[in-house]
Amino acid sequence: MSEIKEFKTESKRLLELMINSIYTNREIFLRELISNASDALDKFHYLSLTDQKLEKRDYEIFLEINKKARTLTITDNGIGMTYEELENGLGTIARSGSAEFIKNLKNKSDQETIDIIGQFGVGFYSAFMVASKVEVRTKSPYSDKAYLFKSAGVDTYEVEEVEGLKEGTAVTVFFRKSTKENDFDEFLEEYTIKRLIKKYSDYVRYPIKMNVKKSVPKKDKEGKDIAGKYEDVWEIETLNSMIPLWKKRKKDVTDEELAEFYKQKFYDYQDPQVNIFFNVEGALNYTALIFIPKKAPYNLYSEKYEKGLQLYSKGVFVMEKCKELVPDYLRFVKGLVDSSDLSLNISREILQKNKDLENIAKNVEKKILSKLESMLKNDRDKYIEFFKSFGVNLKFGVYDQFGEKKDLLKDLLLYRSVNQDNYITLKEYVETMPKAQEYIYYASGKTKEQVLALPQMDLIKKQGFDVLILDEEIDEFAIQMLQEYDKKKFKSINQGDLDLLSKDEEKKIAELSEDKKSMLEKIKEILKDEVSDVILSKRLTDSPVCLVSAEGLSFEMEKVIANMPHEEKPKATKILEINPNHPLFKALENLYNDNNDLLNDYASLLYSQALLIEGFTLKDPVAFSKQMSDLMIKVAKY
Repeated sequence: MSEIKEFKTESKRLLELMINSIYTNREIFLRELISNASDALDKFHYLSLTDQKLEKRDYEIFLEINKKARTLTITDNGIGMTYEELENGLGTIARSGSAEFIKNLKNKSDQETIDIIGQFGVGFYSAFMVASKVEVRTKSPYSDKAYLFKSAGVDTYEVEEVEGLKEGTAVTVFFRKSTKENDFDEFLEEYTIKRLIKKYSDYVRYPIKMNVKKSVPKKDKEGKDIAGKYEDVWEIETLNSMIPLWKKRKKDVTDEELAEFYKQKFYDYQDPQVNIFFNVEGALNYTALIFIPKKAPYNLYSEKYEKGLQLYSKGVFVMEKCKELVPDYLRFVKGLVDSSDLSLNISREILQKNKDLENIAKNVEKKILSKLESMLKNDRDKYIEFFKSFGVNLKFGVYDQFGEKKDLLKDLLLYRSVNQDNYITLKEYVETMPKAQEYIYYASGKTKEQVLALPQMDLIKKQGFDVLILDEEIDEFAIQMLQEYDKKKFKSINQGDLDLLSKDEEKKIAELSEDKKSMLEKIKEILKDEVSDVILSKRLTDSPVCLVSAEGLSFEMEKVIANMPHEEKPKATKILEINPNHPLFKALENLYNDNNDLLNDYASLLYSQALLIEGFTLKDPVAFSKQMSDLMIKVAKY
């Protein structure tokens, strides 16, 4: 006899919330029902260890599609439910039968080791995202009777006794009719069910089986294949692999297996450059499998790229991109974390904020950096290959969050330099510094040749000091954040004073600057809209002029900011330095003393020349070309 009952909660509204708000991805209904079936098998197996009345059996979960009836049935041969359990598990929304089972275990160690992830009575209702009706047939070994539960996911549910059921549970989902907005027919297709099992439940420990249609060659009377003739047959196929690679012992997994797993899992045609496989046991238990690709994904630096590791709970897929597990500067890593100890919310879609997640993230970061340090020390060529692809990310990590990670990352940075053919670390630079060298010098440029050609290199080259080449936009920002390394401050060759002259040379420059003050002031007046000062240089020996910036914003930073979408784009403070030992300085003196109008043209052209050397674009190249031609004509007449 059928019995109709009302749900014990504020039924309709709560169901609407469960279905439409808590769950955001309707395809996870299958994950939830499979997880519940897995729980039922876990419970039966545990109880069978101590209860001889429970007969041993081959555990399985069986799926059956009926297109005509528009149903999908998920059957397990697990523990099933008594009438009371059915009432408590399904009649009361948000009551977890799995949680209740663990709570009632007498032995605390059993509570910690039983591997149950389902939320029956919660996850079960996710079926109503796709179903117009759900039926549950169940038989418990602890009850003489079997029951049928029916619900359309509204105010009431119906329970009746039925005959002829085997022990276990069968959940039948009656799919809604498709609309323009929602396609429910897809869940009646074999390939969709296979895809969802592979995505969400591939590592459930019990076989998930389904009768699938296969096309095979027709055979003749002698049993030989008939060429070109095929027929459809039905075969029972296991859809899941059951044992995750990361659940195996590390020593039993080869690098080749890890590489193959990576390529299939993360859709890369190349082997990973690095794999990191570790298991943590203690107050918090989890396994992590991390990969560093050989090449950066094409969209790594686009706004659409999503960082994060896949998240599993006891082998069941929970989240595709858990961004909390990796910092921004390691956004290029791929991989997964599987933990049984993380707190999930009732839909298992969103991870609750908790210390456990933070601890896992810190340890994952620590393991990755440790692997990179080892690679830098023991396999330099491989590390250089990594750095060419992802070094910019480490530099970003130094700069990001006001330098919070700079001490973690500074020894992983590599640079080219003017005196070295290969990449060097900051530590190697400092170790080879001459005793007389006070600073770590650096210059921005795309190539060694470009940096060596800078007029600011004149005195540095004569001293024999090495100069780091900053060839990426992020470099100066990272260097500014570091400020120093091993108590040696960083110094740009085109910013501020290099402090390389002797006291006598400094004195001579100071005296000459005072003597030529009026001429320098005149040139400064000519260039008042372009430079903040005109001075005699303490760094030039061969070149006639150069541009340097005052302390603060450098030229390279100005160029980077110029390409950013800022309304206000700050400019570096430009200072024109003139080499007092160059013949051109004597020419300027003569023009100034003769009160010649050519001084204006000379000053303007020298400034434009210095701009070009620094890699700036001239405001008006045509005007510069005309001015150059006019000056050549004037000089010829003069």
